[in-house]
Amino acid sequence: MSPANTVTNTFGTSRVAAEPHQYGFGTLAIHAGAEADAATGAVIPPLSLSTTFKQRAVGDFVYEYSRSDNPNRSNLETAIAALEHAKYGFAFSSGSATTATILNTLAPGSHVISVNDVYGGTHRYLNKVAASMGVETSFVDLADVSNLRDVVRENTRLVWIETPTNPTLRLVDIAAVSEIAHEAGLFVVVDNTFLSPYFQTPLDLGADIVVHSATKYLNGHSDVVMGVAATNNDALASKVRFLQNAIGAVPSPFDCYQAQRGLKTLHLRMLAPIATDH
Repeated sequence: MSPANTVTNTFGTSRVAAEPHQYGFGTLAIHAGAEADAATGAVIPPLSLSTTFKQRAVGDFVYEYSRSDNPNRSNLETAIAALEHAKYGFAFSSGSATTATILNTLAPGSHVISVNDVYGGTHRYLNKVAASMGVETSFVDLADVSNLRDVVRENTRLVWIETPTNPTLRLVDIAAVSEIAHEAGLFVVVDNTFLSPYFQTPLDLGADIVVHSATKYLNGHSDVVMGVAATNNDALASKVRFLQNAIGAVPSPFDCYQAQRGLKTLHLRMLAPIATDH
């Protein structure tokens, strides 16, 4: 996990990520989490393949074991957090691993409200895996946000939405859903895969956590399978961080390196769908 406003690692301090609102999207995408290497001056952070890291003294370390954290992963997580206007960023080995980790923050007996045409992999996890662990889901048409109030229960804990949905491209009003959900004390998760932070930053609209299949637009080159998440909620970030390490569904350093390279052209690539929308 990388908090974007406090990142200091062996590759230096991320000045751009510390103040994301002062920079344009392209500048953030290129520079956040990619400070010059403090040891060599390399402008692209080196690929760090080591599984373990030497401690300065017992318990005195920046990195210890690459499942827990790795320089390339923390660089990428810093960039994701900056682009989503978040305090914390997380990277996982797939979008499905991201979904599983977020939903594992819920206790058995919890109830989830999901948009009814949610991505098939998410529907499968909610309907089969989460259900087997005692988490029930109601799939609801949230294009009409008034439907949300009708299905909130005493044990409801989380609302999961995509907008646009994959693949039907239906829209959900993030701000309206967040307002209703927060009145009931619920967390809101938004899958932002199809718009990316270039077009939409759900945390600014009231969502509690944003997730992506980074395999799609964020990486953009069909050579990495990955998921990411970002949040400003300290307590939620702590839970996700623990599960990220405990479950261990984390991306390799090389995949993180590749995905961060992909981010550098995100602002250019997101213009292509607009140019070809006739």
